[in-house]
Amino acid sequence: MSDDGDAVSQCDPSPPEEARRQSLCGSLRESPGSVTTQYDKLREDVQFRILRLLKDNPEMSQRALAREVGVSTGGIHYLLKALLDKGLLKLGNFTAAEDKRRYAYVLTPKGLSKKAALTQRFLTRKRAEYMALKAEIEALEQEAGFGADRGAAPRDEA
Repeated sequence: MSDDGDAVSQCDPSPPEEARRQSLCGSLRESPGSVTTQYDKLREDVQFRILRLLKDNPEMSQRALAREVGVSTGGIHYLLKALLDKGLLKLGNFTAAEDKRRYAYVLTPKGLSKKAALTQRFLTRKRAEYMALKAEIEALEQEAGFGADRGAAPRDEA
């Protein structure tokens, strides 16, 4: 066997890696349909959190943004680039910084519109999760014998 195949695989991003990247930042040709997969939910949650944080803190560093969102610094760089490419963010110099290499990520009108849509879907999803969790807790309390006559289940005060 030759090593040519190995050289090509090292140079080109592998399909699973590309799929992982697509899962977080989404395709540039997103369909306006509903969220159907866990990856879609994750991607929307990450985009929502980034846009929400940057709306209030446009001067936030990539490192701080990565820490708040829960992704790597390299991952946040990739996600910001995708949001810039989609026209949801624009890059401006952060004038108050002594280091003129610092940038501010400002939401565009398209970005504000996308954030509003993501907020609506996020709230709908979280309300549904809350109702399902609440029903499960009530069922477990009933199963464990914590009925209305005994009050709520004791809480751990750790």
